[in-house]
This record gives sequence, structure tokens and C-alpha cells, in this order.
Amino acid sequence: MNPLLATVLKAAVIAVLGVVATLAGSPLVRAVLRRADAPEPANDPAAEGEPTQSPGIEAASAQLRGGHWIGLLERLAIYVAILAGFSEGIAVVLAIKGLARYPELKATTSGAAERFIIGTFSSVLFAAAWAGLAWWLTGLW
Repeated sequence: MNPLLATVLKAAVIAVLGVVATLAGSPLVRAVLRRADAPEPANDPAAEGEPTQSPGIEAASAQLRGGHWIGLLERLAIYVAILAGFSEGIAVVLAIKGLARYPELKATTSGAAERFIIGTFSSVLFAAAWAGLAWWLTGLW
């Protein structure tokens, strides 16, 4: 294969999968958060069939404003860091995010901390999976 064509194809694969990793993660993270916030069956025999309410992971979105945009940037940064071979970049991104959110998480007793942790883990794992796919595909030629 022509080296120039191979380089262009690799760049296209990296760009397309980067867009997918960044944008498609939002619906996935929302779905994971909805699933985590699903009501659980009550343990009280008198309340048979009535679900109990969870601590409010979904409701905590009002406290953690900007989460959508932060998540987009987080996934992009994780994707780029992995493909650049800068694995320390993952720690940097997570440290910045954790330190920036610390005052909000400390001041709340609702499901904000759970939302932060579940959202961050699912977002990072999604971006890392797409970065792994991009790394594998670009290594094919």
C-alpha cells in the first residue's frame, strides 16, 4: 500500500472513531445512569410490588451542571491520551475532574457523588474501548 494512502487512512480512522468515542458516549452514559437510578423492589412485605426510590442519581444532574460538556471533553482527552501513548493523561484528566468537582460533591448528601463516579467510569471505559479499537485498526496496515 502507498505510504501516503496508509497515513491518510490511519488519520481518517482515528478521526472518525474519535468523533464516535466523544459523541456517542453521551447517550451511553445517560443510559447507564438511568439504569443505576432504577427503583429497586421494596423489602417490606406490606409494600409488595411497590418499588422504592433510589438516592436520586438522576436528580443530581441539577447539582452537577455542565456534566454533558465535561463528559465530551473528558472522552476526547482520554481517547487522545491513549492513542498518543500518554497513559498518564488519563490520571491527569481524572484528577482535574475530581478536583474541580470536589466542592460540589462534598457539599451534597444526594446522589451527586454516585452520579459523578458512575458517569466518569462509564465515560472513561467507553473512550478507552474506542481508543483500543482505533489502535488495533491502525496497526493492521
